[in-house]
Amino acid sequence: MPFLALSPVYFRNLNNETIDLLASEVYFTGENGQGKSNLLEALYYSAYASSFRTHSDSEIIKKGFNSMSLRSMFREENGTTHTTNIILDKGIKKIEKDGKIIHDRKELINTMPCVLYNHDDLDFAVGSPERRRFFIDQSLSMYDVLYIDVMRRYKRILKNRNICIKEQKFNLTQTYDVQLAMNGIEIQKKRKDAVFKFNQIFGRLYEDITGIAGVSIKYYPSWKKQDTKDKNIEENDSLLDSSLPSIDEVLFILESKKEAEQSLGTTITGPHRDRIAFFKDGHHFIPTASTGQRRLVALILRTAQAVFYTQVTGKKPVLLMDDVLLELDPDKRQKVTAMLPSYDQLFCTFLPGEPYEHYRKDSTRIYRIKNGLWEETT
Repeated sequence: MPFLALSPVYFRNLNNETIDLLASEVYFTGENGQGKSNLLEALYYSAYASSFRTHSDSEIIKKGFNSMSLRSMFREENGTTHTTNIILDKGIKKIEKDGKIIHDRKELINTMPCVLYNHDDLDFAVGSPERRRFFIDQSLSMYDVLYIDVMRRYKRILKNRNICIKEQKFNLTQTYDVQLAMNGIEIQKKRKDAVFKFNQIFGRLYEDITGIAGVSIKYYPSWKKQDTKDKNIEENDSLLDSSLPSIDEVLFILESKKEAEQSLGTTITGPHRDRIAFFKDGHHFIPTASTGQRRLVALILRTAQAVFYTQVTGKKPVLLMDDVLLELDPDKRQKVTAMLPSYDQLFCTFLPGEPYEHYRKDSTRIYRIKNGLWEETT
């Protein structure tokens, strides 16, 4: 489903013109701060109606204006052409697909599935547990609308339960416990299955690129069967068992944590406390890994995400790569680019002087970006 064209209007510093994107590979070159990443952000925003650089939509509007729009044209594998149009006007967002208003962003799922590689991906290796959970949740949300629904329900129930705890209405928390358990178990089942499938992809890729074998991902659900049994088990031992409990067992866990929750003022167990870690030969890998190894963990995670999406859906994603090859040595660059997943379309940004000629194909389109303007070059 490649992008055919993009028409930004008052989107960051980009020129208000249409850029032709009809090519399997499109490269954006230019100095920092000229608009290369803004173009990738505009593509991502067209696909998901959200930014990967900010949580505030107002920041993507060009300075001095209070509205912006992004119109994109894309083509499905069967040759059918579609359009999307996203408008931000005085804080109100309107999304249209083929001229019809979309009332929920999830309806854009699978419209133009994009996998983004950028510097912030390092958080997935060295960042907080929340960032690692986000990566798995994002991977699932790319194709599973039901997962989006169950995540929304869980967050809504969790928010209401936390309000009861903070307001010391402890007798009301039981109202939400069954709902929290049902939706939470569904989330954990999907996360566990996703991590299992990821491991079959990630470990092989990491070994092929780095020569380091045995690196894997482990999922530690907050709710575990052992929490309902021997309370004297050491934490490190309990983490080894990732089997998921039943609803009754989760209710037992929630009940056993009530006193601690009253003291802390929040729900202390559930999918919002799940953990994901990287291991090698039975030991945590990230704390002893070099900076380059950590960077490759994040980079290969994205590649695994694209492969995972294709395996599940049978479709190829659009890849957006934002200066991610800069910090790799030439040998690693060569291996990473040689092992890119199958894609429907590839967008890359490069600084002047980078050897992008080594990666381009005869059909690759190259645009030089300066002050938000683009000029096609050979």
